[in-house]
Amino acid sequence: MIRKHVIVRGRVQGVGFRYITSSIASKYHVTGWVRNEYDGSVEIEVQGPEHRVEMFLNELGQGYRFARIDSMDVTEIPTINALKEQQFRIRH
Repeated sequence: MIRKHVIVRGRVQGVGFRYITSSIASKYHVTGWVRNEYDGSVEIEVQGPEHRVEMFLNELGQGYRFARIDSMDVTEIPTINALKEQQFRIRH
């Protein structure tokens, strides 16, 4: 089990990027959250088995039709108790 902190920069706000992120998280059965930041970036924390987190990050990094990803800064952080976080959420 691993947890990653991710900052995504580019055209990632106002284009449905948080919803796409949530959809990809559901596909790979990982938990965590995503939210917009004031500087125009998107912040993500994602947790799950290492191979699932890596597949999530790989697909996320491919972008999609309306978003443009200029950079993704990924850092490994301590995991949290799975009982405290059982799904992937969009934070507002």
